[in-house]
Amino acid sequence: MPPHPQPTAAEYACRRTLNLYKTPTLEGLVTQAAAGRHLQIQVPSPTEASPSALLVRLCEDGYPGWIGLRQISALEPTTDLYHPTEMDRSAIVERLPQVIAFAEAAMAQSNVYLWGGTVGPNFDCSGLMQTAFASAGIRLPRDSYQQEAFTQPIGWDDLEPGDLVFFGTPERTTHVGLYLGEGRYLHSSGRDQGRNGIGIDSLTDLTDPVSQTYYQQRRRPGRVMVSYWPDHPTVS
Repeated sequence: MPPHPQPTAAEYACRRTLNLYKTPTLEGLVTQAAAGRHLQIQVPSPTEASPSALLVRLCEDGYPGWIGLRQISALEPTTDLYHPTEMDRSAIVERLPQVIAFAEAAMAQSNVYLWGGTVGPNFDCSGLMQTAFASAGIRLPRDSYQQEAFTQPIGWDDLEPGDLVFFGTPERTTHVGLYLGEGRYLHSSGRDQGRNGIGIDSLTDLTDPVSQTYYQQRRRPGRVMVSYWPDHPTVS
């Protein structure tokens, strides 16, 4: 079998959905890249280099992961390089109804929780948030702890539809949901303490054990003020 062609362009567009993995042995799904997303090939250290996988970095959120060499055929070299769209809070507010509508439509489909899922119908918690906002042209970072750091902290009494609510331990955020109003939030939760998929829970009515479990793990709400821009000097 002839060797796989090695990529030469600095940036590629995905022809189809790609799975990105945690390790060069392609174990542990960490995220997905939908058709049309852009990525760059990274040069791993000698100890990380793999004869059967490539380290890549998604342009829209800066997220790294490994893909198999067989997936090179799904990459199309492009000179139409990714440029983030700057967006202020007023522009974001206008688009929040679209974000909420996407998340509710995703919930209406048959789905289960998928660690690393960002394409659907199966999502993880932060993947659903990232994709719902992206459907309205608003970019978020990938993981829940990154999303918490990116958003503006607000008080629980200041929550508005379209804000994010974060859960976890005192040391670290592990979960995120989308606030809908009237104490309700939509989220994709796992099997162990959630619904194994997308559902709605409450910050005020704690009669449901899932709502109660997450309520006890509250960290803080956050408000999306701008569209995420990897490597921007104002973004940590």
